[in-house]
Amino acid sequence: MKLWRFESLLLLRARVPMAALALLLMLAIASLASGVQRIDSQRAAIARIPALQQTDLAAIVAAHGDSTDAGHAAYYTFHPTWNAPSPLAFIAVGMRDVAPTILRVRALGLEAQIHDGDTFNPELALAGRFDFAFLLTFLLPVFVIALFHDLRSGEAESGRERMLRALPHPLMWIQLRRAVVRGLALLACVVAPFLGFALQQQVPPTAMLAVTLLIAAYIAFWIALALLIGRMCWSSSTNAAAPVTAWAAIALVLPALSHVAIERTIRVEQGAEIARAQREAVNHAWDIPRDVTMQAFYAKYPQWQDSAPLGSDFHYKWYLAFHQNGDDSVAAMAAAYRDGIERRSAAATRLGWVLPPVGMQTVLSRWAGTDMAAHLAYQDRVRAYHAQLRHFYYGYLFGDRPFTADDYPRAPQFQPAR
Repeated sequence: MKLWRFESLLLLRARVPMAALALLLMLAIASLASGVQRIDSQRAAIARIPALQQTDLAAIVAAHGDSTDAGHAAYYTFHPTWNAPSPLAFIAVGMRDVAPTILRVRALGLEAQIHDGDTFNPELALAGRFDFAFLLTFLLPVFVIALFHDLRSGEAESGRERMLRALPHPLMWIQLRRAVVRGLALLACVVAPFLGFALQQQVPPTAMLAVTLLIAAYIAFWIALALLIGRMCWSSSTNAAAPVTAWAAIALVLPALSHVAIERTIRVEQGAEIARAQREAVNHAWDIPRDVTMQAFYAKYPQWQDSAPLGSDFHYKWYLAFHQNGDDSVAAMAAAYRDGIERRSAAATRLGWVLPPVGMQTVLSRWAGTDMAAHLAYQDRVRAYHAQLRHFYYGYLFGDRPFTADDYPRAPQFQPAR
């Protein structure tokens, strides 16, 4: 224990390593605070939804409550959906920073509503957010290099290596003990703030343990790389330049090139194209006979075909029917878009087995529930909810049932993920 205590005292007296550890600690706290602030603001926005929805609904009822047409309610009423953050979302903001977490939908064509809200801010998507995952993935290796590049060469250049070799303990064990002390110091600088914020965010203990072990494994990889280069017996400056070059290649260059290769190999149309095609189909319905629209609708939804024929006046069941036909006309595009996104995500996951920084980012985003898979799952819940809304309003429209002010609260309510 005395030797371990002695190594700890040596680290405390080393100015450059201690300055690096202090900076790492401050950056870890700042990144976690930034993530918590972002996620807490989203939770606050979600918490305001019920009150705002009641205000909005009261205004609609006041304006159209005397109507007996469910089409007015279907057209004017927006129904909120939201993607509630997981307890771990603060460590990797991920898709929650560029994709909508709250989406208000109507019982009209859904694809345009989803993909209008699915337009990412290119500036945010390019730069990313300074969160804990960013710190761990890209900055933490730099601190590992700063503390380990001269672990062996520094002793040789200062002339202490000959004296250390004369001690009864092998030099290898002395360097290993020093590496363990420095590695634990690095781990403490990032894990201690994480545990503090995780307790405040009520993260389950198993999740805290899993993240801690993942961070430890990631630090161990970069320590092993730095020590392996250090065994080449180069100078300290060369031992610093070599791992920095490796870090730039592994964490920056190769992931960027792989990202370009994945995008060019797996072609995916933009969501805006789906929204445009759906709108064109909806607008085209105004120029064709209404019977053609209704026949196409009844062919896919025969449960409503016993509805009374359309008269000469405008009827909302025709309006909602051609909106549904518009969604159906782009179903193949939406499925191809979804398949392409999923294949890109799968390719990025496989890349993580080769490039540790990519794997680190992927795993943290997945555990935090902020990756593309979580975003697509939210879209699936919106689609399922939209189907319930359509069925609710269709029951009034195609059954020619009157819709009164008392029927507004009977509309289905969105159920978030549990």
